[in-house]
Amino acid sequence: MNRIIVDVHEMFTRVALQESEELSEIYVEKNLNESVVGNIYKGRVENVLQGMQAAFVDIGMDKNAFLYVKDAIPNAYFDEEDDNSLATQFKDVQITDILKPGQEIMVQVVKEPISTKGARVTTHITLPGRYLVLMPTVEYIGISRRIESDEERERLKAVVDKFKPAGMGLIVRTAAEGCTDAEFAEDIEFLLKLWDNIRTNQKSGSIPRIVHKDLNIIYRTVRDIFTNNIDSFVINNKEHYERVIELLKLISPQLIHKVQHFDKAYDLFEYFNISSQITKMLSRKVWLKSGGYIVIDQTEALTSIDVNTGKFVGTIDLKDTVLKTNVEASREIARQLRLRDIGGIVIIDFIDMPDKEHEKVVIEVLKNALKRDRTRSNVFGMTQLGLLEMTRKKVRQRAEYSFLEACPQCGGEGKVLMGSTVKA
Repeated sequence: MNRIIVDVHEMFTRVALQESEELSEIYVEKNLNESVVGNIYKGRVENVLQGMQAAFVDIGMDKNAFLYVKDAIPNAYFDEEDDNSLATQFKDVQITDILKPGQEIMVQVVKEPISTKGARVTTHITLPGRYLVLMPTVEYIGISRRIESDEERERLKAVVDKFKPAGMGLIVRTAAEGCTDAEFAEDIEFLLKLWDNIRTNQKSGSIPRIVHKDLNIIYRTVRDIFTNNIDSFVINNKEHYERVIELLKLISPQLIHKVQHFDKAYDLFEYFNISSQITKMLSRKVWLKSGGYIVIDQTEALTSIDVNTGKFVGTIDLKDTVLKTNVEASREIARQLRLRDIGGIVIIDFIDMPDKEHEKVVIEVLKNALKRDRTRSNVFGMTQLGLLEMTRKKVRQRAEYSFLEACPQCGGEGKVLMGSTVKA
């Protein structure tokens, strides 16, 4: 049973995705502090730093947004299938050739402001619809890598090619698998109207200002996560329930029967056993079903994960015990990365495996488990020190920031001074 649960309160909204009764994703959005990812702003370039190949743009937030050179190059789009393509093609382009202080520019937020850093922005606008993502500034057709059938990928590319507007690009989303020509036509018509409105809005008004605001967390969830493989969508707010129904009438009428209004006198997250799973998510140590466990330590620069056999002693021999523990840990690590929304560099210290074939098995299990994650990740393999190195795209604050705050005594260090050895 795959289920989306939306818990609407006066001050905040929480969205949980359960897969087979296990919590897989959790999002919290305060009503006065909604996510800015996807929003489009008309801003002004404040500083251009040639040494950093970047610029800072005033978009009306507390901190100026950061714009890197590859995100500022006109009519160029970073190909996610080839991380080196843009760097190779534009390696000699200087940020000072593109931007000047005081220049007015339209940008889109691609990464939330995190800690002391401002938002990261791009000039390569993308407008997501139900089945397609419109890229108004580039000519390109891409297919979601989560659609694995070669035959379906070829069909989708041929269909989308018929609808692609001249001079623009399209990316086919995972939800488009099996879609008809009519569904694509409706989606592209909506996206083109949206782009026309954005272009009109950006022509006049004060600077900096917001030009386009993306949907709030409820309707982004409907657009991005609520697909045919979801069995039910449960929401405890009657007004938003009716709006979700109206939205689905336009984009996916076949899913309407899966939407349920929760009107019982219970806490929604308690009813579906989500609160207890959130508590486990916030723990540093995560127990595996076998009796082994993983330890997750997060810093600003990277996340380290240590795998241990714990109570699991196995039944055959040491090699078999180690392999089973590492395989189980791989699946749980992929789930925890997604659940905690951990981004950046991740280092995993699996239990030592002298057998290289066992090493390959564990890495393959991890890669397969990560396929369920909508956020892009790269597994690079074992380092010379025997540690697995990988990265996961960082888009927003880690999930823990929605539930935890720094301890007033230790300032977030997790330790306090020992009274017996430190003078007052």
